Amino acid sequence: MCGIVGIVSTEPVNQQIYDSLLLLQHRGQDSTGIATADGDQFHMVKAKGQVREAYRTRDMRQLLGNVGLGHVRYATRGNADREEEAQPFYVNAPYGLILVHNGNLTNTRELSAALYNVDRRHLNTHSDTELLLNVLANELQAGLSGDSLTADEVFDAVGRLHERVEGSYAAIALIAGHGLLAFRDPFGIRPLVLGRRQSPTGKDEWVVASESLVLESGGYEIVRDLEPGEAVLISPDGWMYSRQCARNPRLVPCSFEYIYLARPDSVMNGISVYDARLRLGDVLAEQVAAEIPAGDIDVVMPIPDSARPSAMQVAQTLGIEYREGFFKNRYVGRTFIMPGQAVRKKSVRQKLNAMSTEFRGKNVLIVDDSIVRGTTSREIVEMARAAGASSVTFASAAPPVLYPHVYGINMPSSNELIAHGRTTRQIANEMNADRLIYQTVEGMDRAIMAGQSHVTELESSCFTGEYIAGNITDEYLSWVEATQES
Repeated sequence: MCGIVGIVSTEPVNQQIYDSLLLLQHRGQDSTGIATADGDQFHMVKAKGQVREAYRTRDMRQLLGNVGLGHVRYATRGNADREEEAQPFYVNAPYGLILVHNGNLTNTRELSAALYNVDRRHLNTHSDTELLLNVLANELQAGLSGDSLTADEVFDAVGRLHERVEGSYAAIALIAGHGLLAFRDPFGIRPLVLGRRQSPTGKDEWVVASESLVLESGGYEIVRDLEPGEAVLISPDGWMYSRQCARNPRLVPCSFEYIYLARPDSVMNGISVYDARLRLGDVLAEQVAAEIPAGDIDVVMPIPDSARPSAMQVAQTLGIEYREGFFKNRYVGRTFIMPGQAVRKKSVRQKLNAMSTEFRGKNVLIVDDSIVRGTTSREIVEMARAAGASSVTFASAAPPVLYPHVYGINMPSSNELIAHGRTTRQIANEMNADRLIYQTVEGMDRAIMAGQSHVTELESSCFTGEYIAGNITDEYLSWVEATQES
């Protein structure tokens, strides 16, 4: 999971991209980078850490130009501690290309071998973004036929890239002297939305970003989500071209975007994230009512912030009092996307504090968006008990996470997942909870996709073990686990 943005403007874009990355900070905290194009000259700054810490005035002054892109990184491939792994990545031919990417490629071994042995391209990192950039550069170079680059040549290159690359990818690239290119994988697993506004002089200005909140904050009209397999090319003076570049596109967006990853004020693929989380609470309430006798719960409490809409609906549907018992320190990052179990465990206590007056003597139902490794959930149950709760029931708005996720979320090993190989009762014991209630996969699908017809299926491999993109075998999953541990 990462956050990406690209802007074509009539004014300098450095501040616009910086502001956009602040809005996308929840999608990655490891590193960040901004690149701009001033004519055919690129300028780039990237650094470890969060956006507000990474850039200085001198950095912004060197980011010249009216076209640019930015990235916030949550590492799922490569080394999070190496600044060289931060995005964007650059190659000097053809023309000069800079690229940022959100997602995870699943055929990196095959691509690396082909790039080295056939295409004669050198890779300097273990990042799959560098792989994606070099595949794009190679296919673009192979399709050039004249003195000038045409939109059709760019789109043909993206089409050949789709044929070679497997996995999830939403990408934005700068082509020196030719503008901004954005494209999405043939399944549309990771999000990418297009927006437009008019400059004071009447010219079109464009943005592409991971989430719609970037567009709304910048005063852009939401044009649409990029379709699976589609590419758009926007010239420096604001002309936009688009084409479907995949043979058999199929929209299957990631369910975890709606459950946890995206901000609630975003709309993805025509589905409001906030409304989806409300509906997840409605459906979860059905499950709670089926498993717990009426009157056994005194109060419903959310784990802030992403579980709040679901918890509100559980309380309202069941007619139980809703209270805020956990208070959040907003200066600590999201624990799920922090590297390492020890760091996650320590940060839970730093991030949340339980107010004893809300817990003492009560039978509490705690609602969270999901349970992944169980580290956070176990600490939360202990905090509730220490605050005086008589009993603690834990409910997850997502189904049990049973399988590794290979499309851009850091769940590489089934052994890390608390639900893998355990019954619900065993998981509750591991968490020290009196009872544990999970959303069902059917309920999740029904909640997220309700009220629309554009999205008819979701990428839910971490819940079902069904992988839609790439040849995901037991051998591949073992290799991913081994490389993460090494």
